[in-house]
Amino acid sequence: MDLGRTGIWSIELRMAEPGEIQDAASELDAMGWGTLWIPGLGGGDILGDSERLLKATSSLKVAVGVLSIWRHAAAEMAAGHAKLRERYGSRLMLGLGVSDPAAAREAGREYRPLSDMGGYLDELDGAPAPVPGDERLMAALGPKMVRLAGERTAGAHPFLVAPEYTAKSRALLGQGPLLAPYQAVVLERDPTTARAAAREFVGMFLSMDHYARNVLRQGFSEEDLAGGGSDRLIDSLVAWGDAEAIGNRVRDHHEAGADHVSLHVLGAGASMPLPQWRELADLDR
Repeated sequence: MDLGRTGIWSIELRMAEPGEIQDAASELDAMGWGTLWIPGLGGGDILGDSERLLKATSSLKVAVGVLSIWRHAAAEMAAGHAKLRERYGSRLMLGLGVSDPAAAREAGREYRPLSDMGGYLDELDGAPAPVPGDERLMAALGPKMVRLAGERTAGAHPFLVAPEYTAKSRALLGQGPLLAPYQAVVLERDPTTARAAAREFVGMFLSMDHYARNVLRQGFSEEDLAGGGSDRLIDSLVAWGDAEAIGNRVRDHHEAGADHVSLHVLGAGASMPLPQWRELADLDR
């Protein structure tokens, strides 16, 4: 599935009022973005929320970034995906995440991420209407999970990573599999204001073990994790500045081997960040 070179990753496109979501999605479609990404969050009707975006648009793709395999039964996802494929064509990408040990415990299971994800993929393959390999991807971070993503899905959608990590992921995947990193952005030129907005979001994830491990894997230290993230960490994981600065970071990911970059606008408050999306609309897509 061709996701285009850039897309919009948005909590608002899942959580805002339905009418506002539909209007925003229609405008983003007209702007020419390749894909709209919505998060899995804590579960809920992820297929229904995906259909709202598919229905409001005509050509762009919709991707879930990502659903927890512990909160969504594979059989239900396969059946729902097949229905949406029949109605809207091959426009929905299911992003799959193995989450963390706490999520597995809540589901009454031990946490064995590689075998857990492999088993879930087996269920998708064995469903009456299997989810095609090129219409699913994985939130892969560690090397073994990245390789599994390349072998059994369209590819990988890594979260909170720098372009250097993108280059390493491409080396692990080889040529062919999709590599679609998430990129948080703040359209703000003032360093203090921009970093504060970035820390408000990134700091939540630095306290989660699996994300913290991946940040450390990228060459940061325990000191970099403190206080919501050091300036060095924030500047590496979050692109801030004007649209040109954001475009430079997108280009860095592409030059490192990314096929697609999904942009998550931070610092816009609770409202739909349409002004920021419009400002970014001239990026190379």
